[in-house]
Amino acid sequence: MRMMDKMMDFMVGRMSQEEKQLMMDRMMDRFFADMTADDKSKMMAQMMPKMMEGVNVMEMMPQMMVNMMGGEESEGGMMGMMSRMKGDNQKKGMPMMPQMMMEMMPKCLKMMLSNISKEKRIDFVSKMVATFVEQGSVGMSEEEKKSFHETLAEKMES
Repeated sequence: MRMMDKMMDFMVGRMSQEEKQLMMDRMMDRFFADMTADDKSKMMAQMMPKMMEGVNVMEMMPQMMVNMMGGEESEGGMMGMMSRMKGDNQKKGMPMMPQMMMEMMPKCLKMMLSNISKEKRIDFVSKMVATFVEQGSVGMSEEEKKSFHETLAEKMES
């Protein structure tokens, strides 16, 4: 084992979970500062299997969604990390996070909603629908809003 590995084992072995988390948070910005988006993608593909080992994704999905939806680029959490990692993707058209959310959100919701109590599910879905209606119609004319609402009503009836 190399000297660096021995030092790392010694240091990490004496740290609490909170200290490890703080250290990771501080190092993320420095670590990814000079990496391209492609470099970050390759690294994530290699790290994901190790990170997910022994993790029950179905149990953590509701909390992950809450964290992802609540953060901003300047904040911590998954949203902040992904925003920092997006690199050059914004120059290519749609920013990475909205594009990812449009693909991931329907799939995540299908998986997580059935595992939430009826009361919490009703509350969550009501808030989400209100947000979708409000934000989905931003910048639309009255005629476009009417058509948008009719489309939503058709979807809810089917």
